[in-house]
Amino acid sequence: MAGKKRSDVREQDVTGLKYFAKLAPLLERLHDDACARDKAGNRELHYDQYGLLILLYLFNPIVSSLRSLQQASELAKVQKRLGCGRTSLGSLSEAASVFDPERLKEIIAELSAELQPLVRDRRLDEIPTITAVDGTLLTALPKMMQAALLKRQTGKGLVKWRLHTQFEVERFLPAQIDVTPNDGGEHDERAVLATALRSGVTYVIDRGYLKYKLFNQIVAVGSSYVCRAHDDISFEVALERPLSDEDRAAGVIRDVVVRLATSRGPDHRPDHPVRLVFVQTTPHEKASHRKGNTGAGPSDGVLRLATNLLDVPAEIIGLIYQQRWTIEIFFRFFKHLLGCRHLLSRSQRGIEIQTYCAIIACLLISLWTGRKPTLRTYEMICYYFCGLASEEELIAHLNRLPPQKS
Repeated sequence: MAGKKRSDVREQDVTGLKYFAKLAPLLERLHDDACARDKAGNRELHYDQYGLLILLYLFNPIVSSLRSLQQASELAKVQKRLGCGRTSLGSLSEAASVFDPERLKEIIAELSAELQPLVRDRRLDEIPTITAVDGTLLTALPKMMQAALLKRQTGKGLVKWRLHTQFEVERFLPAQIDVTPNDGGEHDERAVLATALRSGVTYVIDRGYLKYKLFNQIVAVGSSYVCRAHDDISFEVALERPLSDEDRAAGVIRDVVVRLATSRGPDHRPDHPVRLVFVQTTPHEKASHRKGNTGAGPSDGVLRLATNLLDVPAEIIGLIYQQRWTIEIFFRFFKHLLGCRHLLSRSQRGIEIQTYCAIIACLLISLWTGRKPTLRTYEMICYYFCGLASEEELIAHLNRLPPQKS
């Protein structure tokens, strides 16, 4: 049975373009990118225009594919606001491979500098920039011939990309996202993080990142870590630390400075004092009634948190680790915003450009609203851009949002 024919994009379907006039100066610096390779000097689609088209796609659900984006470029209203002419599918496809995604990071850095902390727990005031680190997968269907080849080679006709994300908790923004093929090796999540470490950061990481060499690298750049350790982590106690009433109230059952054991010899041990904080929790029970998600048997309900923060109360170590879940909430929102239902490109460069434009969209929502970019607010902005909500209704929604708690 033939699929339902998609509706064409019409002038009346695209509203709210006056906001794009304010975005144009942000992207203006990109106008001449990749023009050096255009010896004939006849490039019609420039990087700033392509960026605005991607943002139009991200904010307007009517524009749901590369073809509908091409249709939108034919509309006089879009051409006037975005400063571009009619764009062909070939030009849009080429743009994803010739423009430099790294240039968008300059704009992300400038917008990030304008964003103030949105949510702050006063108990964490003395902890340097808390940054949750994790990765999430994007799955893309490649071209038919490539998919058939992949199917024969791997049994799966899909291409998977991993977004390695460093997420600043207080400002609710991704400080950095690196896009790599999901093939392990040099793109292993720990290896990618090691190449992107910054000073003055408290990295909050799960047990997939547990590697003593990585711990040493984090400390070497002048940062700290709080990492969930495996239940069977091997160690010798160097110092048993007393627990306060606040620690016990927070579920802390043990606090020790340890020597971590490894079968690979002393050169592979941490080169700094390591502390283990044990926190009693309620194990997550899945629908299968199995607790935990490892192959090592059910969880005992105790979080073992490894850290180099020796002077921070044990209860605060547990509180720092709780912040890691904000990145999971962000991934759910970000994938919706990114339009993962339809990636506009199958190349790494193209996915990077779409990803960085989505970060810019996140930052813009936060700057426009003064609040973290929730799914409901994003949907309301989308309703406005596609004409289903008036500007007055959008403003009324923003005014009803509760103030951020501090």
